[in-house]
Amino acid sequence: FCSKSEIMAALFRGITLIASGKSTQGDFIFDQGNFTPFSPSKESPNNEINASGWIASPGWTDLRVKAGEPGLEYKETIESLCESLQVSGFSKAVLMPNTDPVVQSKNEVDFIKSKAAQYSPKLIVQGAVTKNTDGEDLTEILDMHYQSGVRIFGEGNKPLSNSDRYLKVIQYLQKFEGILFDHAYDPLLSIFGQMHEGEMSTHLGMKGMPSLAEEVAIHRNLELIRYAGGRVHFQTVSTAKGVELIRQAKKIGLAVTADVSIYQLLFSDSDLKDFDPNYKVIPPFRGVPDRKALIKGLKDGTIDALVSNHQPQDFDSKFMEFDLASFGMSGLQTFLPAMVKLEKDLGWDLLIEKITDEPIKVLSDNQDSFWTIFDPAEKWTYNRKSNKSLSANHPWFGTELTGKVKYVFQKGQLIKIDE
Repeated sequence: FCSKSEIMAALFRGITLIASGKSTQGDFIFDQGNFTPFSPSKESPNNEINASGWIASPGWTDLRVKAGEPGLEYKETIESLCESLQVSGFSKAVLMPNTDPVVQSKNEVDFIKSKAAQYSPKLIVQGAVTKNTDGEDLTEILDMHYQSGVRIFGEGNKPLSNSDRYLKVIQYLQKFEGILFDHAYDPLLSIFGQMHEGEMSTHLGMKGMPSLAEEVAIHRNLELIRYAGGRVHFQTVSTAKGVELIRQAKKIGLAVTADVSIYQLLFSDSDLKDFDPNYKVIPPFRGVPDRKALIKGLKDGTIDALVSNHQPQDFDSKFMEFDLASFGMSGLQTFLPAMVKLEKDLGWDLLIEKITDEPIKVLSDNQDSFWTIFDPAEKWTYNRKSNKSLSANHPWFGTELTGKVKYVFQKGQLIKIDE
């Protein structure tokens, strides 16, 4: 992992603190997990760091990441995932259940928790709600909660498209205030789809995935929630109408929240013109009007959180003919550089809020004493040497990026991220 040091006092000169919607710049002493303003009358710590231009915030939370372990360790192990999270500035992450076997019982949950306990980022396990995430027989939901403490449930990168199962799940979860994480789209409306259905898919001669597939699913699921109640978090919303449906649901008091993949705000369907399989994701990159609607949704609070949607794929599953390549993009170490590109549209205060306070509210979790300190102007090259993941399925791989995490404070340790 990264170079570590015991808890110690350090003076960060010229740093900007962003926390709870407030931004303060100055000289701060970091000691015992807290920043306090420094004055010349105080004794200066031995460790003094020129942090001019740097930003510090509470540790970041990612509501959507994927590993390969168990069963698909060649794509990503728990260790490589945790190392990627740490160097990317994340202190917590919700882990999707799509492994082999699927995380669908106490055994798989306990295996992951035991394996992850030795690393400093905190993994929050999402339990599958149907066996093998096939949408039919329900898993041991109550057992996973009462025996292993799971509160987040969902099908990960698959939709729960069976209305009857959806209804039963949101009723079950109300027994213990559980949350359904819903990747909402109609798989039959998207069947054989390779990219967003539109002018570009027609031009490229590829089967499209219409916006309707997401919109129909969100509308149906909101009606089920209106009927039965329950808490649902919609993941990776990608369409203008999907945002509007969630906005209206919040206005009438439904207990729903939502997130968006950060890459949806940077790419569009026109980026697929060269058939680069690194751009093949679900939901697909859509058009400029959808991007503008997502930005608006973040600003007005309709969309609560930004996620990496980190889905590592090995070289053989990604680099083949576009229609045969696997979906998904690796997204942790590129997350800060992506925020740097979005800062002009959204501003640091809002960006930080969407990866700190807001996802913590979604999880109904405590804000632990974690911190992330980063330099938004430092340049570095994303390549085999700097990559901590076992996968490299991102279009920025091999390029120079701007924005680098410098330190994290996790589990009582101030950790310097290696150069």
